[in-house]
Amino acid sequence: MAADTASSEISETQMRLFAGVLDAIIPPGEGGAHPGAGEIGLGEILLQKVPELTPVLVQGLAVLREELENRQVADFAALAEDEKHALLEQVGVREPGFLPGLLFHTYANYYQQPRVLEALGLEARPPYPRGYELEAGDLNLLDPVRKRPRLYRRC
Repeated sequence: MAADTASSEISETQMRLFAGVLDAIIPPGEGGAHPGAGEIGLGEILLQKVPELTPVLVQGLAVLREELENRQVADFAALAEDEKHALLEQVGVREPGFLPGLLFHTYANYYQQPRVLEALGLEARPPYPRGYELEAGDLNLLDPVRKRPRLYRRC
């Protein structure tokens, strides 16, 4: 375990474990309805967008690997969903800072991904420059505000 936590770099083995954790947090939909968080490569995206998450992630994954070894489990992804969640809860007890930040950033970034937006039936684009249609309003409704005296002093 010491070797895993001495560096803030993520190894290829840790990235595979991380992808499994992300898929446990947001699993793929039945029948391919929507992609899992690990399946779309959200791990790489999180490491790029939230680099301060890396040391906490390295430590949490090291604890998860230790828990897997204690239970003599070779592959996290092969576990049943309830076993994955129980194991992640155990890691959360040992590493209290691991899950809260990871969950927040996972959900916040998952729903920004083009494949996810398309799976939800939305266009994978920002709202601007095409924007959204706004109804033309009656600007005369602002007249009472315009007639108010000034609430500030000119300097």
